[in-house]
Amino acid sequence: MKVLAFGIAREIFGSATVEVAAGSASTAAELQDVLKLQYPRLAQLSSFMIAVNGEYAQPGTTINEGDEVAIIPPVSGG
Repeated sequence: MKVLAFGIAREIFGSATVEVAAGSASTAAELQDVLKLQYPRLAQLSSFMIAVNGEYAQPGTTINEGDEVAIIPPVSGG
């Protein structure tokens, strides 16, 4: 599956998108785990969210083939 990256996640991946092997993650929580293994710097972030089809995903949200998936890193402001 193609995963879109924004902010610091884009820097960590070195690209605006990364490919995750089909079947390696079927829920948002599984995808977070897979990405943390492939990109250990992600685990150092205070948090990051997964969005599926433009909406923030809960850990148990199912990811289906063809879904648009994005990593939303923590946002700082002031």
